[in-house]
Amino acid sequence: MGHKHEVIVKPFSDVHHKAGRVVATLLHDPTVEGLDVALYMDGSASMEPTYGPRGVLAKLAPVKNQVEPQMQWMLQYLASKDRDGKLRVSYWATGDGSQLETVGELDGQLSASYKFPGPRSYGKATVMLPVLRDYVAYVREQAKAGTRRGLAVVVTDSQLHDAADIKAYSTQVAKEIAAGRLPRLNFVLVGVGEQVDEEQMEDICHDEYPGVGHLWCHRIADRMEEMAELVAVLVDETMTVAAGGTISDDKGKVLKVYEGRLPAVLEFDVPKGCASFTLEVAGQKFTQPLPDEDEHELETPRQAPPPLPTRTKKHGHSH
Repeated sequence: MGHKHEVIVKPFSDVHHKAGRVVATLLHDPTVEGLDVALYMDGSASMEPTYGPRGVLAKLAPVKNQVEPQMQWMLQYLASKDRDGKLRVSYWATGDGSQLETVGELDGQLSASYKFPGPRSYGKATVMLPVLRDYVAYVREQAKAGTRRGLAVVVTDSQLHDAADIKAYSTQVAKEIAAGRLPRLNFVLVGVGEQVDEEQMEDICHDEYPGVGHLWCHRIADRMEEMAELVAVLVDETMTVAAGGTISDDKGKVLKVYEGRLPAVLEFDVPKGCASFTLEVAGQKFTQPLPDEDEHELETPRQAPPPLPTRTKKHGHSH
């Protein structure tokens, strides 16, 4: 009889069942399961001084590349959340301002060995729609190989030249997500320095979409040196706070809805004869068979595990 106790499905670590009451403990944050992350770094002309001079000029006046250490740190951090530990990294707003220079799929564990000297051709404008098109096409392809959630981090130091196009395209992307044709996606927009148009960023990130909620979030860093830590905070908040979740029984009836982020211990009642329950979070479903009823009295653990980690330290501004 007791064999059913052993069937624990990730992301659960422990499930108890007594007289219709279930207490299920989460092993880890399920929102990052199957996550595919990409990093898009501004390559427009205004960024050139922060990458420092190249070629002959570099020999004349060695200037510190302010972007490279931040890119290395972000690569390592974001890859720790990615399903295969590798990140799609590109410079955007290059060439005529609408081109991308893809650096490649970079391994987070080798982050310190990668050089980020800036794009081959600094852009004459800051056009972001190609970033979204590139990432959506990439996720469509990766979904065949196991991607179940997407996150793109986009860094800019200036005003965007195609805000209306970005909003229109975001509406289309949200419809595809809501219809189940695309995995759940989020875009993290980080502005650096004084040339950023915060009102414009607010406008893009403010939109909520039916069945999806917010696609975008943003912050502004005053200096390039603050960028990586700010990205880490935003990514943590995006992946957990916005998640929420729904518990349903084996007939699909909703038993409990979590509006905010999931607690580490889930408690809910199931109807008589129920054989399993399903946790749906960020468009993913995890079905856990119910173990046989516990013989002993069911108690909530006196010392509940600490909540799933999230970072609350904040810099700059947030919508």
